[in-house]
Formats: sequence, C-alpha cells, structure tokens
Amino acid sequence: MNSEKLALLLTREMPYGKYKGRKIADLPGHYLGWFAREGFPSGELGALIALMYEIDHNNLRSLLDPLRRQP
Repeated sequence: MNSEKLALLLTREMPYGKYKGRKIADLPGHYLGWFAREGFPSGELGALIALMYEIDHNNLRSLLDPLRRQP
C-alpha cells in the first residue's frame, strides 16, 4: 500500500454531494458502499474513494491513525 495515497485520503475533500467538504478518510462506510455498488467516479477521486472503501470494508481505518498524528 502506498503511503502517499494513504496521506491523500486525509487531505483530499469530497468535491460534491451530501458529504461535500469532508475528507475522504472521514466519509461514512455506507456512503463508500454506495459508490462500490453504483460505481466509483473516474480519475484520482474515484481511485481514492475505492481505496477508502477497501480500507473501511476490511476494518482497517486504524491504518490512517499514525498519519493523522503527523504535523
């Protein structure tokens, strides 16, 4: 797993929808699941949402904790 992509989950914000402005790492699991069922957006945003879905689905959100603590 690429640590740079993990760090992007903590800095990129959702650009639209109900959770606009929320960091991708903080999107709720049901919303990530909706994307998994309906289709991820294209490009970097879709790749990051898909990565976050896999992290959430496999109960691995704690992987992001050390990155949250970095200045």
